Amino acid sequence: MNLIKRFVPPPSWRFPVIIVLGVFFGIALLVVHISRAPSYLSDKPETCINCHVMYPQYASWMHSSHREAAVCSDCHVPHDNFFRKYYFKASDGFRHASIFTARAEPHVIQIKKAGVNVVQENCIRCHLNLVDMTQLVEVTGRSAHNNEGKVCWDCHREVPHGTVKSLSAAPHALVPRLPSVFPEWLENYLRSNRQQ
Repeated sequence: MNLIKRFVPPPSWRFPVIIVLGVFFGIALLVVHISRAPSYLSDKPETCINCHVMYPQYASWMHSSHREAAVCSDCHVPHDNFFRKYYFKASDGFRHASIFTARAEPHVIQIKKAGVNVVQENCIRCHLNLVDMTQLVEVTGRSAHNNEGKVCWDCHREVPHGTVKSLSAAPHALVPRLPSVFPEWLENYLRSNRQQ
């Protein structure tokens, strides 16, 4: 009980503290809303285009045969256990969000070493029963990096993203438009003020 009393402000400070906490809480909710943070818990492919730099990758996947059988997270997120999956999503998502928020994204998007390992694991996981290449099972992203074999896309170069390599590779790609982060009433208000 004494511990709680230590954090309770004196009566003259309570109202300003409540206001400041309300402002911080409101800003935090706004950031969560604008960043579409809850969408990252799902496996919906539209989540990947929350960042506009991923439009070419989304559009190329959308027109590939993989669209019928796999979404982004089927290839790019580990599936061996729940904790590894969400740890990878959180750490990779934080890295992406930091880069995109700082506007530091590279012109040519390249998969990182951790991603190479995960995608190779998932290629094997999904296609193990379809191909008779037992030596493929032994090739990991790490071993391929050390020239001890090849990852699947060394041969299957255009699966599933085609030749998309940069932000300008598909400038007119048709992708679903993201909903506005502004409430409808605010959009209508702004639109009416512009017309006056």
